[in-house]
Amino acid sequence: MPNHQNSTSHKPLRWHKEWLQRYDLSGPRYTSYPTAPQFSEGFSEQEVDLAIERSNDSGRPLSLYFHIPFCDTICYYCGCNKVVTANKSRARPYLEMLYREIALRGAQFDEQRPVHQLHWGGGTPTYISDDEKRELMNETRKHFQLLDDDSGEYSIEIHPGGLHTNTLGVLRQLGFNRLSMGIQDFNPRVQAAVNRFNSIEEVSALVQQAKTEDFHSLSMDLIYGLPHQNLTTINETLEQVIDLNPERLSLFNYAHMPHLFKSQKQMDASALPEPQEKLTMLESAIERLQGAGYVYIGMDHFAKPDDALAIAQAQGELQRNFQGYATHGNCDMMAFGVSSISAIDNIFVQNHKDIDHYQAALEQGRLPVYKGITLTEDDLLRQAVINQLICHFELNFTDFDAQINQLKHQVAISSATTALFEQYFADALHSLAPMIDDGLLSLSGRKLTVSLDGRLLIRRICMAFDAYLSNTEQSVRPQFSRII
Repeated sequence: MPNHQNSTSHKPLRWHKEWLQRYDLSGPRYTSYPTAPQFSEGFSEQEVDLAIERSNDSGRPLSLYFHIPFCDTICYYCGCNKVVTANKSRARPYLEMLYREIALRGAQFDEQRPVHQLHWGGGTPTYISDDEKRELMNETRKHFQLLDDDSGEYSIEIHPGGLHTNTLGVLRQLGFNRLSMGIQDFNPRVQAAVNRFNSIEEVSALVQQAKTEDFHSLSMDLIYGLPHQNLTTINETLEQVIDLNPERLSLFNYAHMPHLFKSQKQMDASALPEPQEKLTMLESAIERLQGAGYVYIGMDHFAKPDDALAIAQAQGELQRNFQGYATHGNCDMMAFGVSSISAIDNIFVQNHKDIDHYQAALEQGRLPVYKGITLTEDDLLRQAVINQLICHFELNFTDFDAQINQLKHQVAISSATTALFEQYFADALHSLAPMIDDGLLSLSGRKLTVSLDGRLLIRRICMAFDAYLSNTEQSVRPQFSRII
């Protein structure tokens, strides 16, 4: 897509509660398209091998993800794949299996391909010892071409509660240059209700150390909609976070789905704020963050105007992948560890979700492939459309005509007209008509633009282009969280 300057990125979002309530359905977050529910079990390892061969032929750079599932204690709201134990020795056999997987996959990839993006997630990656952190990075470096000039985006998720500031120096030495810090809330009553503790003093000390270590970017995660939160408490936490001045900030909607995540049953559901109060909290939070100079990137994410994420969006280069918004979107992603998902050429493939099956496969010399999907040409087209919408809030139809022209034989499209996009996506555009009437979108010539009013509902807009969601299914999707 051509580069462009998003002229509305710095303007405050406008708030229309009636529209938010009308379109607030359950829907995907579109870190991938197709989304994970479309993956099938029994995905062939041969399909993965062939995708890696095509990936090597492409010469694209790589993105590596490592899943460290361990946590000392459980956070009741959490829906991540995790193992909660205070016994740190539990990590050792898992790391040994992780090294086997790295070696097996590393042997398949062209060792000259540079790793532009690297991320450790969890769980809590800092659960493992500093020596184990060094060991994991050394094993990675044996098989992949890591960058030594600090030009890549190498990030790690950290839980600030109880984390020693010296660990940040270790992480910086290992090549990490971006931190993602899970704050969630500073209010003591809220922290007790969700069993997640990190004081403002602990976080402040880590922020100061991160500056000393010259990390490129610090991101903080907050959640709204937790037990005992209200407008006063969320504003107090926001003011403390704004004073800490992170380059990036995420404000996630808490999705209460105890039927999917058993730990959520340990929270008092009667203490959850009502939907109307959640909307009020979100409106106030967005106003405060934009007033403090943050740009609304989209999908709960904010960044300072001079941060790489905001710059990438302004230049039309922002991408989205399984880690969320990314400045290095032209990579093939290889993911390691239990439940992790790779995106290689035209496939998505997921590892086994539980450690026993993951380890059993590797002990037998097999890669721990559990589920996957091979993307069709239609999937790739819709993926590109959704990515453009969710990152840049606009579609120039002509940008997709060449891609659609290759699919004309599969659908009833007249070759006598140049309006290929309009024909191919006639149903999607028809379903968006009410939102166009409401002012969430505008259609001018062959360009669809999401208005400031519609940006909070970008997930709902993208759902119109999702071929796996029928009209009857869009309102009831239990595996997805609500949009707002």
